[in-house]
Amino acid sequence: MDTIQVQGEDALHILNRVKFATNRRTFLQLAGASVGMLMVGCSSSTSTTPSSGVDLGSGDVGILNYAYALEQLEAAFYTQVVASFYTGATAPEMAIMSDIKNHEVAHREFFKAALGSSAIVNLEVNFSTIDFTSRASVLNTAMTFEDLGVAAYNGAGKLLVSADYLVAAGKIVSVEARHAAAIRDLLAPKTAMFAGDDVVDPTSGLDRAFTPTQVLTAAGPYIKTSINASNLPS
Repeated sequence: MDTIQVQGEDALHILNRVKFATNRRTFLQLAGASVGMLMVGCSSSTSTTPSSGVDLGSGDVGILNYAYALEQLEAAFYTQVVASFYTGATAPEMAIMSDIKNHEVAHREFFKAALGSSAIVNLEVNFSTIDFTSRASVLNTAMTFEDLGVAAYNGAGKLLVSADYLVAAGKIVSVEARHAAAIRDLLAPKTAMFAGDDVVDPTSGLDRAFTPTQVLTAAGPYIKTSINASNLPS
């Protein structure tokens, strides 16, 4: 399998612009431009079979697909939230959720464009346990997804070979952490919950880091599509 070729700072500059694009047409233009800078050459494509599920792949391609899968889940969730806000949603809450939705969609589309033909298929989600009319249900699910996303990027960073990808992942995880803090503040305003001991070690000051297996197990109830992560680096 060939490695993904990144033209250094040019690609990272595109990522920085794409992450904060809020207009979908503008974003798609930027994402399209990034394809020329982030080219994936892969001798074997991902496969989908009843026995193995969607194969994320190996090496850096596999880790990027792993991140892409999580961004698909988050983007799908916030898209549904914003399509019909929960009962009693305030204007500031709607603005926050809309901003987060735009970020997650941008992350999802960036990974899709970067991976090209090596990208996994669109995953089918399962939100049957979420009451999208309930503020508590939506915000607690959002907290679960954001905390999980931060822990996932923290755990996957050491598995990346490319320094450029590590920088990009660091930029994305910082945005995910801002999301997590914002959601936690909505749930418990003016408390220390935004950086509680359940996510930040009080002694080391470091956030949690989960393995892909831990993350996919936690996310599993929300994803109908079977995922095969057996070829990811460890």
